[in-house]
Amino acid sequence: MNRHSLSRVLIRLAAYAVLALAPSSFGWGQEGELEPGFRWLFDGKSLDGWEGDTEYFRVQDGAIVAGRLDRTIPHNQFLCTTERFGDFELIVDVKLVGEGKNAGIQFRSERLPNSTEVRGYQCDVGQAWNRPVWGALYDESRRRTMLAEGPADQLPQWVREGDWNRLRIWAEGDRIRLYLNGHPTVDYRETDPGIPRTGIIGLQIHSGPPSEAWYRNIQIREIGSP
Repeated sequence: MNRHSLSRVLIRLAAYAVLALAPSSFGWGQEGELEPGFRWLFDGKSLDGWEGDTEYFRVQDGAIVAGRLDRTIPHNQFLCTTERFGDFELIVDVKLVGEGKNAGIQFRSERLPNSTEVRGYQCDVGQAWNRPVWGALYDESRRRTMLAEGPADQLPQWVREGDWNRLRIWAEGDRIRLYLNGHPTVDYRETDPGIPRTGIIGLQIHSGPPSEAWYRNIQIREIGSP
């Protein structure tokens, strides 16, 4: 093999090595970057465009922090968009801190009157029922059931415990797809025609022991918008 042929082989092997080491990073954007066709839902410094109980939601270090570490959380709490969305692709980076280890991202949802609760689809975050539920699809305060979950044997390898995890929600028509750090976890089709296909987006901290959910790099691409 001549020198030029050897160089080409080495370059090709190096490229394959990069792909093998980072299978989920390509095409999923870098932290802090706005993906093409997306817009920010959170400006990194204020809660403009959001509404909720500021006793449990604040902005810190460029993230929305949900929950408290100095006390228990008596009820589920949600910070919700003032805008409504139908078909969209949403990206959110999430990190859990403290004892509670459960939160979620609501979409196509509604606030319940005279309650802290929100009703609608939730992309689950953290642990529940003694298992990881990152990237699972739960029907919050409506059917109150897990609609679909990621592969139990692979989720532990996909989750970055104590660190940032990127969730991607793709809702279009009756189809909902969820991704965790680039890995597909759910591909669900809604069969109930009575389930709304529009609604608010919400960030949850679950009731329970002192805990926080940190949310950042929140961006959305509306599908079918001019």
